[in-house]
Amino acid sequence: MQIDVLTLSALYIASFVLLLIGYLTVISSKDLIRVLISLELMFGGVFLSLIPLFTSLPNPAFGIALISIFTSSSELLVLIAAIIIFDRKNKSLSTGLVRAGGERT
Repeated sequence: MQIDVLTLSALYIASFVLLLIGYLTVISSKDLIRVLISLELMFGGVFLSLIPLFTSLPNPAFGIALISIFTSSSELLVLIAAIIIFDRKNKSLSTGLVRAGGERT
């Protein structure tokens, strides 16, 4: 079973649009919850781009998808935990309070 060029183009365009929307939202967001949602939207775009791989190489594609899903869910849990700790410490979810590396306030 092969995917025709029109369907393949539509999948990749939709994937690119999701990645672009997620990227632009990450750049412009002012709180950490929007950053988290945008990152998950970007992961959705990546997963959408993997769909054509299932038609030509189903077994390796399933393995790649499984690893990607576990990685994404682990990343999501770590980010949620970090946001909870950040909120408890700073009483705010503003990205303006986020410091890079080991900076001290």
